[in-house]
Amino acid sequence: MKGNERRDAILTILKNSNRPVKGGELSSSLKVSRQVIVQDIALLRAEGKDIVATPQGYVILGGLSTSVKKVIAVRHDENQLEDELKTVVALGGRVIDVTIEHKIYGEITGKLMIKSFFDVEEFMLKVKNNDSKPLSYLTGGIHLHTIEADNSEIMDRILNTLKEKGYLISEEA
Repeated sequence: MKGNERRDAILTILKNSNRPVKGGELSSSLKVSRQVIVQDIALLRAEGKDIVATPQGYVILGGLSTSVKKVIAVRHDENQLEDELKTVVALGGRVIDVTIEHKIYGEITGKLMIKSFFDVEEFMLKVKNNDSKPLSYLTGGIHLHTIEADNSEIMDRILNTLKEKGYLISEEA
């Protein structure tokens, strides 16, 4: 295998892995020495590939993970807000933002970055302790969320559960 082919193979392995890949694993699968892998990684970095060496192995930043993001349309009342958010995080997801379609202003998006029960509780305290209402209040409970999960199986569980609870209206890729 030529150097260019080997470096392409390294990129493919890293992109398709859902975890860091050790240099020894790369050298075994590509039948070269560990030192050749180190040199190939250096050349890939010089080409602008964002490869990082971690104690667990090599990873490509910003696109290596199998993380899945979806925009979903949901509907619920204020009393179901906490349950909706806790459903997503309990199943391993993250709620990145909320978006509504406002009649005057168009799309309005608020960053949420909710990834744990603690984050949900903090958000709910803000909702309860302020004179403001959640954005979904302006649209009769209809709103969009960008949600993220580590893989498609987790995403599917989240979507199915939201659908079972009657919150999910639709999803976009």
